[in-house]
Amino acid sequence: MNQRSLSSDKNIELSVVIPFSQAHRFDPVKELYGMYKEMLESTGLNYEVIFIIDGEREAFKSKRKEIYKLKEAGENITIIKLAKWFGEGTALSIGFEHSCGDNILTLPPYEQIEISDIPGLIDALQKSDMVIGKRWPRLDSLLNRIQSKIFHYLICFRGDFKFTDLGCNVRCFKRRILEKVYIYGEQHLFLPILVHRYGFKVLEYNVTQSKKDTFKKLYPPGTYLRRFLDLISVFFLVKFTKKPLRFFGLAGVFTLFLGALLSVYLFVERIFLHVPLRNRPLLLLDLLLIVLGIQLFAIGLIGEIIIFTHAKELKDYTIEKIIN
Repeated sequence: MNQRSLSSDKNIELSVVIPFSQAHRFDPVKELYGMYKEMLESTGLNYEVIFIIDGEREAFKSKRKEIYKLKEAGENITIIKLAKWFGEGTALSIGFEHSCGDNILTLPPYEQIEISDIPGLIDALQKSDMVIGKRWPRLDSLLNRIQSKIFHYLICFRGDFKFTDLGCNVRCFKRRILEKVYIYGEQHLFLPILVHRYGFKVLEYNVTQSKKDTFKKLYPPGTYLRRFLDLISVFFLVKFTKKPLRFFGLAGVFTLFLGALLSVYLFVERIFLHVPLRNRPLLLLDLLLIVLGIQLFAIGLIGEIIIFTHAKELKDYTIEKIIN
């Protein structure tokens, strides 16, 4: 029996996925689960709760015991423990794969927003395919708000989407999104952007930020570097997945142009100023620019050929309705 048939048998309307992946942010499990459960009961929906424990990290040991105690106490929850730490994106993907609900709600293992606002966020899903929490007004420190503004400016620069709080982990979406969008690595942060790329409707819903979420957030330099690399990756996926020649071709033409200018400069020096070319590092740089430009252009051209060959298999669009 596959996962979708299980969904039909259980008639689950909402799957709640709570990943334990970050080693530095947890609330007492019993207390948090109690508040989440009370909120979910108030919706009147038939729901399931899935806890994902991301590996054997020392920071998870006490929380793992608390989650097991909930199960022993008779709470109707599912616990998935990964053999090692794989990252929050992988943990969420596994939770989605083992969920049965027609709609999926992701919640953090800490109180990020006022829990009483979550039912309204779930209701907003009736008007869209995905709803993401937008903490407003922001209660963070000035440093946090500056970091957030810079991050979202870089993400939304020249994009046809305007998200302002991708750092909020309270999100609800319809299962059919998973048929189109696959996340890996740490791309879960950019899931709304990938969902928007396929033509789904994504809505930001104002929620009240919890006072427990207002501490000053400073991350190690490596975290900022990884976020920047993820940003470049998502930017390429959104802009150039089906048009690689526009990216590599533009870079190749620019590099060739620089090489051509340098060649003209060296030519003028050699012919009119009688400057010898031997032992000139500038000549090596010129040759390097020309070769690199040709290679970049060739990579883009090969990418276009591959996409053209598989064009019938690539469907990066979503049909909302067909009226016949």
